[in-house]
Amino acid sequence: MAGKAPLFINGKFMSGGATAVHRVAQELITALAKAAPARELRLLVPPGLERLNNDPGIPAHPVGRFRGIAWEQISLPLYVRGGLVLNLCNRAPLALRNGLTLMHDAQAFTAPQSYPLGRRMMGQWQCRAAGRRQLGLLTVSEFAKSELVGLRLAPAERVHVIPNGVDHVLRAPAQDDILPRLGLVKRGYALALANLMPHKNIPLLIRAFARPALAGMTLVLVGGAGREAFAAAGIIAGANVLFPGYVSDGEMRALQAHALAVCTPSLTEGFGMPPVEGLLLGTPAVIAPCGALPEVCGPGALQADPRDPAAWEAALLRLRDDKGLHDRLARDGQAFVARFTWQAAARRLLDVIDAVAPG
Repeated sequence: MAGKAPLFINGKFMSGGATAVHRVAQELITALAKAAPARELRLLVPPGLERLNNDPGIPAHPVGRFRGIAWEQISLPLYVRGGLVLNLCNRAPLALRNGLTLMHDAQAFTAPQSYPLGRRMMGQWQCRAAGRRQLGLLTVSEFAKSELVGLRLAPAERVHVIPNGVDHVLRAPAQDDILPRLGLVKRGYALALANLMPHKNIPLLIRAFARPALAGMTLVLVGGAGREAFAAAGIIAGANVLFPGYVSDGEMRALQAHALAVCTPSLTEGFGMPPVEGLLLGTPAVIAPCGALPEVCGPGALQADPRDPAAWEAALLRLRDDKGLHDRLARDGQAFVARFTWQAAARRLLDVIDAVAPG
């Protein structure tokens, strides 16, 4: 890597809250630093971010005077002056040409009902500009690539797939004490994310768990949307649906490892981290046959109709009652998803960078 030009990384995301997209960016930056120790990586951030709450493994370089969108659209391009810029969170300077932007999905176009108008329009605008002007787009699955290409946002040869890693789940020791604190027993519950975005389709799971055959099983919905938020949206969760709120990485590892299944009924996903994380920990997935979910879960998942609660009831009962099936899905799925590591993602990203910008 000696002699190569510096790689500038758009660090505007470091000023925002923790999201799945931001976690991907942090993990990729950390892995890049390890995979290419001789290459100069400069994480550029708005002023005031000299100290980062979530250390990505390389020092932050505050530049410019502006913050927020003005920093990304004015300060960042003025500083790099034509240098190669890596944008990992769906956003980039609109006029940028010498750059690569990671578009995690095409949902601003394909699931518009999940986003407020302003965010949706900005996402579409950003994606079109990046696909038209930059060296290429990055994305996280073959499915997401097919959507970006199908929408004519960029030609296939300029869209590069960098699958996410999931091995971060092995980093934090499992905090198994969360199970008795929540009144849970191993394999006595299914796990999903508490999310009200329409394309995530979580009400389908709540309806499935209202069926009599699942009365003795618990649905654990982890995340910021609680029982009251679902009720305000007209979705009444039964007594066997648990909302523990946000949990630590160690608590999440324990919940994923000991669940009967990680459930993902999404109508579309660019990747779908939760079921893949669960598979790495030896827990089968129940997924909708939608988006990238079949691609990234492989042989570790049962598929169920995302419009039919009875299909999800049947899949969970099969996993509960058929230990052989459960263990086969766990074994085969764990072997399949072992390929999804952050080091593999970093090496693939470096290959793409060297191909599109060899200088």
